[in-house]
Amino acid sequence: MVIEFLTFEVAPDELEEWLTVEEQHWSRYLESCPGFIGKEMWVADDDPGRVHAVIRWESMEAWDAVLPADVEAVDEAMGQWCREATMRAYRVIRDC
Repeated sequence: MVIEFLTFEVAPDELEEWLTVEEQHWSRYLESCPGFIGKEMWVADDDPGRVHAVIRWESMEAWDAVLPADVEAVDEAMGQWCREATMRAYRVIRDC
C-alpha cells in the first residue's frame, strides 16, 4: 500500500465549503480510479488552516496511472476552490 499525503492551506472560515467542493470533484474522481482504496481528510485543532488529505492506494503503479490531464481537469473543475498542495508519499512497511 502507498499513502499519498497532501497538505492544503484553507482558511478556517472556508473549510466546510472547500470540503464540499473537494468531495464533489476529487473524491468522486478518485473513486473511479483503479487501485484507489480510500481517503481521509485531517485537520489539527491547533492548526485549523492546514488540511491534510490521506489517500490510500493499492500500489505505486496504481497511483502513477492517474493521468496528468485528469488531475488538471479536476483542478479546473474545482474553480476558485482549487488549492495548491504540498505532497509526500509513504510506503506502508507494517500494518498492525
